[in-house]
Amino acid sequence: MFRSFMDQALLEARAAAARGEVPVGAVIVAPSGEVVARAGNRTRELCDPTAHAEVLAIREACRKAGSERLVGHDLYVTLEPCPICAGTISAARIRRLYYGAADVKSGGVAQGARVFSHPQCHHAPEIYDGLAAAEAEALLKGFFAARRDG
Repeated sequence: MFRSFMDQALLEARAAAARGEVPVGAVIVAPSGEVVARAGNRTRELCDPTAHAEVLAIREACRKAGSERLVGHDLYVTLEPCPICAGTISAARIRRLYYGAADVKSGGVAQGARVFSHPQCHHAPEIYDGLAAAEAEALLKGFFAARRDG
């Protein structure tokens, strides 16, 4: 039976927004169904352009697994991964990618680079999009509207 972990990814996105980061959250689930890593964006806090939610969660899950590969693991993220994150997802051999809002501007899965469709991509996860998309999109739009108005 399918169980979504997008609610937990949304919690991470809200926490990122509260820190002044772009509200994107990610959760990695092991084959056992246990959440093994969670993260929200920390690019500003860490002064690191690669500190996207997906990359941070993958780093933590790999550390816990003692491996650079997360075979059988699933990733839930509130926004379509960018090309950097899509490449990291491929390298980690994530089994399934579930994401919320599409990212027309910077996406790397269904938009833009379409990393997993590239002939040089070594591994493509199963992809499921649109989970809690309206809520994820509203978080992002609210965050950027507040920045413009503030």
